[in-house]
Amino acid sequence: MIRVLFVCTGNICRSPTADGVFAHMVAKAGLSHHIVVDSCGTTSYHIGAPADRRTVKEAAKRGYDLSPLRARKLAISDYDTFDYLIAMDDGHLDILQRACPEHRQERIKLFLDFHPERRGQSVPDPYYGGAGGFSHVLDLIEETSRNLLDYVRDQHNL
Repeated sequence: MIRVLFVCTGNICRSPTADGVFAHMVAKAGLSHHIVVDSCGTTSYHIGAPADRRTVKEAAKRGYDLSPLRARKLAISDYDTFDYLIAMDDGHLDILQRACPEHRQERIKLFLDFHPERRGQSVPDPYYGGAGGFSHVLDLIEETSRNLLDYVRDQHNL
């Protein structure tokens, strides 16, 4: 099994969106038996909480069901469990890199490095903005997830 973990701050907006979108694409490609998808936050602010209602609403408009997802905090064991720990922004990337054992550093990636035109950029946090921010984040995640899936397939001959 290949394991992919998306990481944001509280695990209620960006990372659950990536989790839901990527898992949907994995299932649609018939790869659910090869690829496991999860998400978490760098903080414990929202442990056990569902995804933000605005995130759930925007995702549902496009056919993604985020309702089963619950927030959890990154665990040190995640560095061994997951093949890819994907940071949604450069702050998350820094947190992941600082806490990561040296022998697992290669597993850490920045999400938008898989986007065709946004390498090195961060997915903006929609939490304090309006509905348009959630839609924009979903656009970015859909565009990037397609490339990420192609990358994972290529790396693992799927």
